[in-house]
Amino acid sequence: MHPHSMPDPTRAAVPRRARELGLGIGDLPTGTHNAITDVPGIRVGHTTLIRPPRVHSGVTAIVPDGVGPASPLPAGVFTGNGYGKLLGTTQVTELGALETPVLLTSTLSAFRVADALVGWILEQPAGADARSVNPVVGECNDGLLSDIRSRPVQEEHVRAALGTASAGPVAEGSVGAGTGMTALGFKAGIGTSSRRVPLAGQEVTLGALVQANFAGTLRVSGRTITPADVGVPTEESGLGPETGSCMIVVATDAPLDARQLTRLARRAVYALARVGAGYSHGSGDYGLAFGTRPLGTPAGPAVVPDAGLDVLFGAVLDAVEEAVLNSLLTATVVTGPHGITRYPLPTAPLLDLLG
Repeated sequence: MHPHSMPDPTRAAVPRRARELGLGIGDLPTGTHNAITDVPGIRVGHTTLIRPPRVHSGVTAIVPDGVGPASPLPAGVFTGNGYGKLLGTTQVTELGALETPVLLTSTLSAFRVADALVGWILEQPAGADARSVNPVVGECNDGLLSDIRSRPVQEEHVRAALGTASAGPVAEGSVGAGTGMTALGFKAGIGTSSRRVPLAGQEVTLGALVQANFAGTLRVSGRTITPADVGVPTEESGLGPETGSCMIVVATDAPLDARQLTRLARRAVYALARVGAGYSHGSGDYGLAFGTRPLGTPAGPAVVPDAGLDVLFGAVLDAVEEAVLNSLLTATVVTGPHGITRYPLPTAPLLDLLG
């Protein structure tokens, strides 16, 4: 399903990503699409639900090839602030293993999405004999711009996101699980970025995808930027503070074990500070990192020594920061059921401000 775009007088007709504007982060090169799908074997799919003005919601699927209860991948998770419903985390923490694709959605739809994911995985070859499945589903609250209590995400929407997941460019902004999301005073949503990383004489790829929905004051190139600074109107919601959350999913083909992936997940959450995250009481800030090298592969490459992880730590900080900027720049204007409108980060005023 394709997102419905609404006119936005504050931006160009064609959204531009941070790197296209000269705002790429760090010195490491990106992958071909500057997306999490640059990691071999990773696909992404969205189902976007828009019924203006009541519903702006959806689901996003990050699908590693062949993952299942019988073929788990090494994984680690880090909770920056635990006001959230990241389902499946205790088993990931305990076993260091990811058994399913990672799905993102709206807070009150997370439980229905998890049930649909279990049904889907049981039908796959990797889940054919499963008697236990640990679905991993993350969420952010889209209640400002969508009727969250209606729980619009249904099983068919989950299956559509999984079934249409593909490699290549990833749709960003107001799509899938990002449709009703806001961050740092702007309309936000899904953003992604990748880095090619030299590691032990070889090149590996790291990719990040964010569902951005958190409070704070935006920082770009070291400068604080409010909506007023770039001519974007803001409206008080009357619905309480916009504390928000952020779900960050990191994938890599670097040979890391679960403990090292947990260290990577921590840095993913730390990266939000670079763009001005407030880490407030009501924010669910989570990082989930997984490797595409299956667990228990006898002939696989040796795990990277901890002392060699610094370049990956730098890569994840840069990729997450750029992914958040992409989510703000590629979003569309959305007006929700309460009459509140949120606008994306406009490119021309931003570039003028940065000089």
